[in-house]
Amino acid sequence: MIRIKRVYDEPTPEDGKRILVDRLWPRGITKDKARIDEWLKEVAPSDGLRQWFGHDPARWDEFRERYRRELDAKAELLDGLRKLAAGGTVTLLFAAKDEKHNNAVVLKDILVEQ
Repeated sequence: MIRIKRVYDEPTPEDGKRILVDRLWPRGITKDKARIDEWLKEVAPSDGLRQWFGHDPARWDEFRERYRRELDAKAELLDGLRKLAAGGTVTLLFAAKDEKHNNAVVLKDILVEQ
């Protein structure tokens, strides 16, 4: 099972393995409070794509397409995440305020469709 959750939300036992999928460490949260099992910044959008998107919902569709293309080159990392999820719950953590328009949403979609 793959879930997504804001890193600022309280960790729960249902989260399973907690994986941060942002390129930058979230502001204002300590590593102890975040309780992150792994930080996979390699699957986050590139700096250029992240800055271009700027969490602008009007750019969402284009962001999704560009991010998917970036992830095409990271099949090995995606396969690793799928294997983790096959063994138990994995929660992809993100810092964005917008819970519907962020890289974790796209990443989860990719992981569950294949």
